[in-house]
Amino acid sequence: MTRKPAPKHGAALPSAEALRDFIAEAGTRLGKGDIARAFGVAPEHRQALRAMLRGLEREGALVRAGGRRIRAAEALPERCVVEITGTDRDGDPMGRPVPWTQPGRPPIVFMQPERRGHAALAPGARVLARLRRIDGDRYEGRTLKRLDDEPATVIGVFRAERAGGWVEPVERRSRAEWQVPAGETGGAETGDVVRATPLPAFGLGPKPVRIVERLGKMGDARSISLIAIASLGIPVEFPQAALDEAKRARAAPPGKRTDLRAVPLITIDGADARDFDDAVYAEPSGPGFRIVVAIADVAFYVKPGSALDREAKLRGNSVYFPDRVVPMLPEALSNGWCSLRPNEDRGCLFVEIEIGGDGRKLRHRFGRGLMRSAARLTYEAVQHAHEAGSEADLPAGTLGHLYAAYRALAAARAARGTLDLDLPEREITLDDQGKVTGVAPRPRLDSHRLIEEFMILANVAAAEELERLRQTCMYRVHAPPSPEKLDALRSLLATFDISLKPGDQILPRDLDHILKRVAGTDAAPLINETVLRSQSQAEYAPETIGHFGLALKSYAHFTSPIRRYADLLVHRALIAGLKLGQDGLRPEDGADFADIAQSITITERRATDAERQSADRYLAAYLVDRVGEDFAGRISGVTQFGLFVSLAETGASGFVPMALLPDDFWHYDEASVTLSGKRSRIVFRLADKVTVRLREAKPVTGGLLFSLVGGGGIRHGGAAGRHEPKPKGRKRPGTAPAKSRRRRG
Repeated sequence: MTRKPAPKHGAALPSAEALRDFIAEAGTRLGKGDIARAFGVAPEHRQALRAMLRGLEREGALVRAGGRRIRAAEALPERCVVEITGTDRDGDPMGRPVPWTQPGRPPIVFMQPERRGHAALAPGARVLARLRRIDGDRYEGRTLKRLDDEPATVIGVFRAERAGGWVEPVERRSRAEWQVPAGETGGAETGDVVRATPLPAFGLGPKPVRIVERLGKMGDARSISLIAIASLGIPVEFPQAALDEAKRARAAPPGKRTDLRAVPLITIDGADARDFDDAVYAEPSGPGFRIVVAIADVAFYVKPGSALDREAKLRGNSVYFPDRVVPMLPEALSNGWCSLRPNEDRGCLFVEIEIGGDGRKLRHRFGRGLMRSAARLTYEAVQHAHEAGSEADLPAGTLGHLYAAYRALAAARAARGTLDLDLPEREITLDDQGKVTGVAPRPRLDSHRLIEEFMILANVAAAEELERLRQTCMYRVHAPPSPEKLDALRSLLATFDISLKPGDQILPRDLDHILKRVAGTDAAPLINETVLRSQSQAEYAPETIGHFGLALKSYAHFTSPIRRYADLLVHRALIAGLKLGQDGLRPEDGADFADIAQSITITERRATDAERQSADRYLAAYLVDRVGEDFAGRISGVTQFGLFVSLAETGASGFVPMALLPDDFWHYDEASVTLSGKRSRIVFRLADKVTVRLREAKPVTGGLLFSLVGGGGIRHGGAAGRHEPKPKGRKRPGTAPAKSRRRRG
C-alpha cells in the first residue's frame, strides 16, 4: 500500500527525491492533481510542480502512461527479448519487450540497422537485444541473436541455373542471395517473383530455400504491389464466412433514422476513388454556418464479434497501391452498401455542427440518418466549378456555401497555430498493362483542403461527444517531438542560419513559422521533410494526450469506417452512448481497446511501409529504361558513406556512394552536415542542386544508384559560406567527431 504523505495546507514543493519515492511506491498511474493533493501543494506552486515532473520525465525517472497521467519508469534489463512490431519513419525496425505485464503501454525499442548481409527484421521476428535507455520508456536496441533461426518466408526474384538457381531478396538491406537446390524450384523461371521457405542448412555457405509460390513476373509492373503484400504479410483473401455475411447485406431500413434525403449532401473524392464514405453540406446560419458531415453507417453491417468484424480488426485498415486496393471490408460493402453512391438511399451516421463567423465550433449534434447523395464529384471538378462561378448542376449556393464555410474553418485553424507541412505527394499513373506511364506531383487544391477541414471538424466533435458521454473512445494521438529530435532539428536549421526557440516546450506554430519563413526557397523541400521526420508518429490510444500537429486537445477518427477500424469503433461508441441502436459498443469491449489500439497502429504503419516500398519500386521500374541519362536533383542526405539525392522530375531518391565521388580525401562534419574535399575544396551540403547520372535502377528493391556529373558541390570560399567545414579539432557540443574518408580513383 502506498505510504501517502501527510498533506499540509498551502505547502510548498516537495523535494525531487520525495516525488520519486512517492510515485515509485504508488505502483499505478497518477495525475498531476493526485500528486498535488497528496503533498498539499498550494495552487501558486502547481506550475513549479509541473516543471519538476517534466524534469523527472526528461531524466527518465517518469514516463507518460496515457492521458495526462504518469508512472514510475521501470528500467528494462540490459539484455531483453524484443518482438518487432513495425518500422519507424526511416524504415528501421522498432519493437517492444517480451513479455510485458506492467500497466500502461510497453516501452518502445528502436532497433539499430543490422550488419550487411543480414536480412532486415520483419514484423513478428524476435531477437535477443542489448538495450540502451534513451529516455523515459524509449530504448535503443542492438541485435545480439535472432531467436527465429530463419525467416518463415523469403520473397525475392528467381534466377535459374543449370541445376536449381538463386533467389535475390526484395529487401533492400538483404545482401545475401538464397540458393535453390535442384528439384526445389517449383517450376519457377528466371525473372519470376517467388515466395520461398528456408530448408535445413548444414555448415557454411549459401542458405537453401524451396520455392513454394510464384507471384508473378518481375517485368510485370503489377507484380510490384504483390511484392509488398507478400513480404509484409498483408491479408488479401477474405474467409468465406466474412464473404457470406457481406453478401447477405441489404439496404438499411428507415426505422427511427433522421431523414436527410432532402439535404443536398455531396461526395468529393479523387477521380480514381471507388468507395465514397463521406458526404458534406453547408449553409449560412447567422454570422456563421451550419455544416452537416454524413458518414456511411458501416456499424449497421459489421456487428461486434461477427466474421466481418474479426477480419476488419485483423486488417486494421485498407492498403492502397497504384494498381490495386487491399480493402478492410469485402467489395460488396466497401464498394456497395457502405459506399454513398449518388441518387441511392444509404444509411449514415451524421454530425450537424454550428460554427461562428470566425470558424470556431459552437455546438454539434450526432444522429443516425438516411441520406441520398446529390452528386459524386471529384476534387478537380469542384475546384474548376468554383473558380468558374458555377454550381456544377447542384442547387444554387451549394459549392459557394461549402467554400465560405471552409474559409472560416481555415481562419480558425490558422489562429489555433497548426503545423502545415508542404510535402507534395507524387502520383504514379499506370496504363492498362500496369506499366508506369508517368510520375507527377499530385495537385493540392482548395477542394482538398475543404474536405480536410470538414473531416477534422467532425473528428473533433466525435471525440468531444464521447468525452461528454463518458464513453470509451479510440483516440488519434500525436505526441510532441522528443528532445532528441528537436536537438537534431536545431542542428540542421543552424546550417541554414535558422534558430528554433530553446527548450522542449515547442508549439506547432513555432515550427510552422519556420516553414513559412523558408517557403519558396531552395531549402524548403528539405526543411519540410526534416520537420516531418522530427515529429513523433501518430498512433491510436484509448486515452488522449492530444494531437500536437493539429494543435487539438482531443481528436478521434470518425470519417472513414470503410477503411479504418478505429473509425468503426468510434461509430459503435457513439451508437451506444447516444442509444442509437443495438449494434453499438458492448460494455465489455472497452477492456480490449488498449490491445486493439496497439494492433491497428501496427497495421497502419505496415500499410504506410507497403505503400512507400511500392512507390520506390514503381519509380525504379519507371527509370530502368533511362539508365545513363542525367537528371537534376538536390542533396537530401549527407553521410560519411556518400550522398542521398532526390530527383526534381520524379521525387525518386537514390544514393551516390563514396566510390563514385571525385578522387579526394573526404571529410564528413556531422555538426554542419557537410562532406568536403581536402584537395578539391568542394563542399557538399544539404539542399544543394546537383546533376546526377543514373547508373543503376533495381525494381526488385526500389534502389537507385547515381554518380555526379561534373563533380557537383560548391567550392570552398564561394557560395558555401556558412556551410563550410569547421576548423580541424572543433565541433559543436553533443555531436560525434567529424570523420574523414579517402576515396581513391
